[in-house]
Amino acid sequence: MTSSMEVPSAVTQYAQSSAKHKHSISDIEKEMLATYEGHDADIPSNEGYVLDAVGELKREQAIATQYTTYHSTRKSEETPPKDGASEEIEKQNAGASAEESDNSNVVWWDGPDDPQNPINFSSWLKALNIGLVASITFVAPLASSMFAPGVPAVMKEFKNDNVELASFVVSVYVLGFAVGPMFLAPLSEIYGRLPVYHTCNVGFVAFTVACALSTNLKMLIGFRFVAGCFGSAPLTNGGGSIADLVKQENRGRAMSFFVLGPIVGPVIGPVAGGYLSEAKGWRWVFWVLAMLSGTCTILCFFFMRETYAPIILSRKTARLRKETGNLELRSKLDIGLSTKDFFIRSIIRPARMLALSPIVLSTSLYVGVVYGYLYLLFTTFTLVFEHSYGFSSGSVGLTFMGIGVGSIGGLIFFAFASDKILRRQTEKADVVAAAAGEQSAGMKPEYRLPMMLPGSILIPIGFLLYGWTANYHVHWIVPIISTSLIGIGNLAVFMTVTMYLVDAFTIYAASALAANSVVRSVIGAVLPLAGQKMYLALGLGWGNSLLAFVAMALLPVPIVLMKWGERLRKKFELKNL
Repeated sequence: MTSSMEVPSAVTQYAQSSAKHKHSISDIEKEMLATYEGHDADIPSNEGYVLDAVGELKREQAIATQYTTYHSTRKSEETPPKDGASEEIEKQNAGASAEESDNSNVVWWDGPDDPQNPINFSSWLKALNIGLVASITFVAPLASSMFAPGVPAVMKEFKNDNVELASFVVSVYVLGFAVGPMFLAPLSEIYGRLPVYHTCNVGFVAFTVACALSTNLKMLIGFRFVAGCFGSAPLTNGGGSIADLVKQENRGRAMSFFVLGPIVGPVIGPVAGGYLSEAKGWRWVFWVLAMLSGTCTILCFFFMRETYAPIILSRKTARLRKETGNLELRSKLDIGLSTKDFFIRSIIRPARMLALSPIVLSTSLYVGVVYGYLYLLFTTFTLVFEHSYGFSSGSVGLTFMGIGVGSIGGLIFFAFASDKILRRQTEKADVVAAAAGEQSAGMKPEYRLPMMLPGSILIPIGFLLYGWTANYHVHWIVPIISTSLIGIGNLAVFMTVTMYLVDAFTIYAASALAANSVVRSVIGAVLPLAGQKMYLALGLGWGNSLLAFVAMALLPVPIVLMKWGERLRKKFELKNL
């Protein structure tokens, strides 16, 4: 699976929540929407934004400054200079005047049926745009694992026996999933979704072709990394694009269609890649990826439309200013953020949260280890099943199905059990509060965490079964089924942590997830480098047992968070980020 594994589940939960509520969107729903668009909720989305006290102050200051600057410039051209007293009076009245003129100068949609509003696009245009977003969201995760079965052929062709590089050539792709969103999310807010999609689509095709034409291993690793950066665009902005186009009450089906790519792509990727590498050679994996992505890119150029309301309204405001000469006009979704502010929120905030919040740091490290295990398996399955079970380079791709099926099972299990556990925990706390004569605290983020514990337990169990059954050459279906337990555990941990961070950090949820993503992706790229040497030194049985023991040692993390998470949140509360 890819680094976006937690995104589909969270988007689906948001969509399901939205489908139940046909009233105007609440602040909580705005926070969820902004999170899965890839930014914090104090940055405007199609549905508006949620500001804390500091954000509201900045917005008011930006409006007052804009008003004062405009009128100072205009009056200096029309009238002679005033004395100091007159200037002081004008300054005192500037804020009030700005507030009075605020409503009349706000640019919004021209009624509920405004054709510029993406919600009012024709049905065929909506369906086409959603299909294109879903398609490119399928290709990017597909590329993360499709290449894995062909690695032995790559090492043989380039006459390189470095086992670390053999692993890194697969896992380096996920580093791009860490770096790309840090820049692509703010760029989409500054320039719109469409330019980011087009640029990244072209970049992904170009560097995928470069991978196919690589003449040495270093070139291949470098091109894989850059392709991963460009490939992260649909995973960063795809959920937001769907939300731009589909009304709240109808969003569930569209979101479900969108999330199939990140879930199904990494499952079928190694299967197709195994047979393709065996029949045509490893380079054809990249040629096929380039053909798929190239087709999507051409279709996007012709049919994809800009759907991000702040950008559409910003362009409309600029056009109206030019037509009317009224420089006080501003978009309803403009909060006065400069380009610098966007990047500060996207890059500095996650780093500060890692440094200042024990919750963000601990969950990021824990998920990082779990994610690293996933890519360690991806980079060693080919070695294990070709050498121990005699699988061909084509059929070895089928061994990845265990993790894939387990991941889908984990997704279904989480979707059905998560909300029930959350409600049960809340009701239990309400009863305790009522018995003590206290007011109920309502739903707490820590009520999400019980789902994390069984997932954490399944991971070491899966590794022990996989390692020792493969070590003693038990029928190949047994170790593959064992890896499905790891898949279930991985999904349960990823999704629980994602929802916990969203609930715990509200308007700063996207920054918390970004911090988690960076740590996770770095560990996911580096940890697999030790996989092959570990198996050579310890064997499959004790090598996987070592991974299981480390996973067991991390079991206190969910327990500590369930017991003391609320205390840690309040003690290290993040303000004025």
